[in-house]
Amino acid sequence: MLKYISSCFILLATLMVNANTPIEDPIASAVNPFYKYDYEECDFCGCGSTGGGMGYGTIGNENFIGIRYIYQRYQSRDGIFNNSPWVEENFNTLQLWGKIPVTEKLSVTAILPYHFHNRNFVDGSSQSINGIGDLSVLAFYSLITPKVDGLYANQQTSIKHMLEIGGGVKMPTGAYDRANNEGSVNPSFQVGTGSWDYILAANYSVGYETWGLGVLANYTFKTENNVDYHFGNQFTYGVNVSKVYNTLSIDKIIPYAGLAGEVYAENESYGLPVADTKGNVMFARLGAEISFGKLGTGVNVMLPVYQSLNAGNVEAKYRLGLHLNYML
Repeated sequence: MLKYISSCFILLATLMVNANTPIEDPIASAVNPFYKYDYEECDFCGCGSTGGGMGYGTIGNENFIGIRYIYQRYQSRDGIFNNSPWVEENFNTLQLWGKIPVTEKLSVTAILPYHFHNRNFVDGSSQSINGIGDLSVLAFYSLITPKVDGLYANQQTSIKHMLEIGGGVKMPTGAYDRANNEGSVNPSFQVGTGSWDYILAANYSVGYETWGLGVLANYTFKTENNVDYHFGNQFTYGVNVSKVYNTLSIDKIIPYAGLAGEVYAENESYGLPVADTKGNVMFARLGAEISFGKLGTGVNVMLPVYQSLNAGNVEAKYRLGLHLNYML
């Protein structure tokens, strides 16, 4: 796992160059919002996740409060043999989320999810769980902020950039049922992990005129819950490219595309490793955001381009996200 962490932080460091607004309207921030890509920590298959890899925030660098819906589709092998039947799994999450400014350089992000998951077995039976998930709260501090340009062409910089680091905690506000970890079906079929988990994050973004590029790396240290189950530590990474368009009727239209990945360590039960519970997955991500006045909305789709989950016993199909925010 260390090679993934080191590779992403090296990429983060090598991309540190500067974004800017077009010279013809240097003080119009709507022409070139400062892009940022946030890709949140999550347990694969949505177990106790704060959003299935959809991000802590929006592509733009707005402060907001809002609501977000996330759908994830998986299938898991119900048995230990190659011809064991597959179980269809649907993970639905509705979130209250927001990014609240504290000072000019410090902000707090919070996400409270409500999960309603179900899975269908080959014998026609099904299982459903629902409830409030695990609350996540993170603080981000901007180490590098965009430089304010002057009014004249010779005072403009061609590029701008931003670097922020953060940390936070995921609280065990969601219910955890150890019975869902028994047997060969996906052990991540939960609404919460039952554990206190701790998150470190770094986000870097750079823009040139109306183009933006973002890179991030997050690591989550997970702890054992009160029934002696320990989900493996999680590393997430991502890169995203975006472009802003302005129209007379809509403030901003921002299409974007990128890659995002998750790497997670082996789970433990009563201090012993649980076989076939580690893995990694990489997604291609495509979406768009629209803002008009104080309102912002967006949609994005994530499709797997590579995966090795639970020794091939779990397969990610796709993820879909929708959100509606009020800008602060």
